[in-house]
Order: sequence, then structure tokens, then C-alpha cells
Amino acid sequence: MGYAAVSRRLDGSPITAPIVFVGAGLLLGPQVLDLTDPSPGGETVRLLAEATLTLVLFSDASRIDLKALRHEYAVPARLLGIGLPLTIALGAALAAATFGALTWEEAVVLAIVLAPTDAALGQSVVTETRLPSRIRQGLSVESGLNDGICVPLLFVALAIADAESGGTTVAHAVRLVFEEIGYGVLGGVAAGAAAAVAMNAGDRCGTVDAAWRQALPLAGAALAYGIATPLGGSGFIAAFVAGVVFGAMRRRDGHDAHHLVDELGGLLNALTFLVFGAVLLGPTLGELSWQLALYAVLSLTVVRMLPVALALRSIHPRRQTVAFVGWFGPRGLASIVFAVLLVEESNLPHQGTLVLATFTTVGLSVLAHGLSAAPLTARYVRWFEAHPRDRRPAMESVPAPDQRWRRAGVAAHRSTGGDDVG
Repeated sequence: MGYAAVSRRLDGSPITAPIVFVGAGLLLGPQVLDLTDPSPGGETVRLLAEATLTLVLFSDASRIDLKALRHEYAVPARLLGIGLPLTIALGAALAAATFGALTWEEAVVLAIVLAPTDAALGQSVVTETRLPSRIRQGLSVESGLNDGICVPLLFVALAIADAESGGTTVAHAVRLVFEEIGYGVLGGVAAGAAAAVAMNAGDRCGTVDAAWRQALPLAGAALAYGIATPLGGSGFIAAFVAGVVFGAMRRRDGHDAHHLVDELGGLLNALTFLVFGAVLLGPTLGELSWQLALYAVLSLTVVRMLPVALALRSIHPRRQTVAFVGWFGPRGLASIVFAVLLVEESNLPHQGTLVLATFTTVGLSVLAHGLSAAPLTARYVRWFEAHPRDRRPAMESVPAPDQRWRRAGVAAHRSTGGDDVG
């Protein structure tokens, strides 16, 4: 209630929603008021995290505009196709070097867990309309898609790591991977198609009420998860695939059917950061070591920025752009959920180290990216606008089609041409 009462005033300031809710969680946690039971593997924590990521994956995937991406794919394609694999490879190498006890398989798992970015932690970046559209939309599309891409990679890496550590046989691990991906895709296609057919038929016949129209995407996301999970598939893969199918089949009639999913996703996102601060980050701070702190810093700097520089090199961005895009790769919701899955579904020898490293990195990212988003965005805008319009940097000046993504939090965000971005 307190944050909602001042949310408009805080919008665009260095005091972001994740900072507020993580801070409130730390206050409620065992380190201060001790009003929570720190159980990272608790059912409540897992249900909240899974519900949040399911909605986010469906919402982001359903907004993929393949036609728009065909017109301007240079930045997001390089960030996802080149930058993401390089980030995982470099993150694994530095994890193995920093934590000497980790196996290579465990180092790869940690790198994948920390690979997805979260636009909610740098809201000012993706909502600032004065930013070059190519840069703003590139970061927005990247954060909307990389968590869905990393889900199957994580299951494959976990299966290999469990097999190497003796937790399961290779044949069993391969079967699990195929079930996770296969049934996930199956459930996603079925649920996404069902939701799209229901919406299109209702719109065509005029039989769907406006309020219930908002419930169809939510029902589609829940149905995808509900079909895939009992069969042994990944509910997250199902939600992402369902969003892609729903977005591809839905009639583009100008009506926004995502308002309810956006609002509920924003609320659950805030609650997830509250629980993260109370149940996950608080106990982690009590076990903080120099290795954990060092890897968190490396993960947010070298592991992110060097791959971005290599990925964008061929389109010749200015060094200010490389630094800006490289820095704004915050780690958030997806990494939290992946870490909770580690606790629940793996038996890795150094599982505790992986989880602590993840929570430390996300906690540092919440603070560092939240505080720096507004001032660094304003500085980059001043640099860009200092050039006369006919002499602005060539790469940064290419316009990109506006692409809508989920809201970054519970606050009312600035809009771009009537569209919410973040």
C-alpha cells in the first residue's frame, strides 16, 4: 500500500520497485525483524516464483511480432544469438576459476542460471522514449526472449550435471530432457491454440465480454502449465510456446488483451522480490564470502559486457553505446526462479554454492542497476542528442519498430506512443 501510494512520484527515479520490495523483505527477514521462516525450498516460495515466471514467459512470448523483428533484428539477434552463448561460456569459465571446487558441469549450470536479463531492474532504460529506438527496443526484446531460451538450456545442463555427479544415469537424464522439452512444447501448442481460437471466435461473433476477454491469455498460460507439468514436461517451456502460438494466431484487431496478465504479473513480480529479500537474500548475506562477491561483480560486468561488445562489433556501434547496452543486463526474476528449481530438482554436490552465487548476484543487480538506470540513461540521452540530427551516429540513429513488452512492475509506467514498454 505504501509503495502504491507514491508509485507515480517514484516512477523514473533511482528508487525502483525491486529496490523497495527487496529492502522490505530484508527488513522482515531473519536478519532484522525475524518475521519469516527462511526456507528457499518451501512450497510457498516455489509456487509464487513459478506462477510469476509462467505469466511473464507467456506475456513476453505472445507479444513477439515476427514481422517487426524481420524489419529490425540486428541488435536483438546479435545479443541473443552471439551475446547469450558467449555470456554462458565466459560465465562458466569464470565460475570454475572463482569457485575451484565446482565441476565444469556445475559451472555451466550457474552461468545459464545467471544468463537471462530482467528489464524490471532497469525500468528507466526501456521506458525512456528519448533513447534511440534501436537501442531501447533491442534491450527490451532481449530481456523478453532470453529467459524463454534459457529454460531448455537449463534442463539440459542440469541433466548432464546430475548424470556426471552420479545423481542419475545418462539414459534417464536424456529421457527427462526429452520429456521436459517435448511435453512442454506439446502443452504449449495445445493451450496457445485453444486460447487463440476462443478469442478469435468470440471476437468474430461478438460473444466475448470485454472483461472476460482479458481472462483468456491468463487461462492460456495456466492451461499450458497444467497440461505439461502432469505429463513430466516443463511448464515454463509450455508457457513460452503457448505465448508464441497465441500471439501468432490471434487476430490483430487493435484491442489489448494483456491488461490483466500485465497487472497480475507486475503484482506477483513485486511479491517475488519481497520474498526474495526476506527468505533468500537475507540468509545469503550471512554466508557472504569474497568469492561470492567477486563472482557477482564479474557476472554483472565482464561476463555481460565483453560478449555484448563482441556481439555488436559488426554493426559498428559507438563505444558509449557498447558500454550502455553492456551495463544494462540486470539479473532478476528468471535467475531467482531457476535457483529455486535447483534446490527442488537437483542433487548437485555444490548446489549450495550455486544458489548463494545466484542470490548474491541478483541482490547486487537490484541495487546497482536500480540506482544507475535513471542517471546513466539521462547521460546517454544527452550524449546522443548533443549531435545534430543530420550528424548523429549512424548505427544508433536507425529507427526500430515499436515492440510492446510486459510491464516492469506495479507502478504506472511511461508509455511510448500509447504502448507500455518494460
